[in-house]
Amino acid sequence: MTAHLRAVFTPAVLARIALGWGAFAAVLLLQPVLSAHLPAPALLAVLAGIVVVIVACAFGVVGQAERLAHRLGDPYGTLVLTLSIVLIEVILISAVMLGPGEHASIARDSVMAVSMIILNLVVGVALLVGGMRHGGMRPNRTGVSAYLSLLVVLSALAFVLPGTIGADGAYAPGQAIPVAALTVVLYAFFLYRQMGAQRGDFQEVDAVPAGSPGRGGAAPADRGTQTAAERPSVTAVLTEHRAEIGARVLALVLTVLPIVLLSHDMASLLDDALDRAGAPVALSGILIAMIVFLPETITAIRAAHQGEIQRVSNLCHGALVSTVGLTIPAVLTIGMLTGQPVVLAESATNLTLLAVTLLLTVTTFTGRKVTALHGAAHVLVFMVYGLTVFSG
Repeated sequence: MTAHLRAVFTPAVLARIALGWGAFAAVLLLQPVLSAHLPAPALLAVLAGIVVVIVACAFGVVGQAERLAHRLGDPYGTLVLTLSIVLIEVILISAVMLGPGEHASIARDSVMAVSMIILNLVVGVALLVGGMRHGGMRPNRTGVSAYLSLLVVLSALAFVLPGTIGADGAYAPGQAIPVAALTVVLYAFFLYRQMGAQRGDFQEVDAVPAGSPGRGGAAPADRGTQTAAERPSVTAVLTEHRAEIGARVLALVLTVLPIVLLSHDMASLLDDALDRAGAPVALSGILIAMIVFLPETITAIRAAHQGEIQRVSNLCHGALVSTVGLTIPAVLTIGMLTGQPVVLAESATNLTLLAVTLLLTVTTFTGRKVTALHGAAHVLVFMVYGLTVFSG
């Protein structure tokens, strides 16, 4: 075990962990100073410093995630990164709701921002990068279809039904209980199938044996990837490499946590900077969400650059399924326990953009190939979303 720890916690890894946690400690210690009205140059310098630390840590997260993905195979490898980030994000949203003040719409605003960022900006840039380098890439259509089925249902439960059957955009307690319970059951069943019988649906098409139900199209040129038959089972991998995998998961979590904590600590500073610049307040939530999901963004773009389009889907669509599937039950439960209203119903503008995004995602990933042109369409939708933020 000691040898594995030394192999995983290299000086570079330890330096990133120390940098992230050191920056977080500094922010906490300097909170009285930072909460004062800093001069504009000092405010920008602090924000730039935090961003530099987050980016440095993000590359460390990406390195651990890629090694885990290589060792465990998909979807297990990407699932570790996705759940690490999403669970921390859900915990922080819940902590804000349990703290002082009114935060009735924080879950709605956060999840909507994440939806637009992941489904349009991250997916769009990844498809542009992968499409320009590889031409047409073939996703595993069965796996993508499973993600989209859940996203359609969960998005309707989160953003549409509260405005049609609820009161003032929030579910009544008698509605919130079954919605939260059914969401948890659906998400748990999804994980059970993804990690079990339908694992092949979430692998690259050239890693799924011909004739398999999970095969979404003809295989692209071989990139030297092991087939599903050649790859040892995840149980065998965990048994043989338990110490290394445990150490890498620990390193990943220790590097991810300061990213999320710092991004939320910088929220007030960012609000101050945007207020001085005359920018809309909603822009702060979007920028914070982009920072929180920076490790997954980098990993997805690198996967697209290598032609691993199904891994892009696992990272992006899987992250959003986890975000909605975990956040909505958590905030509904907190709302019922504390008596706080949980406003989830979205505006007509955001519902329109969400519907366009889901329809575009379906048309993008159900074809035989995804291309850079699909990516350009997704990026355009994100730009329109940004336009609505500034015009709202």
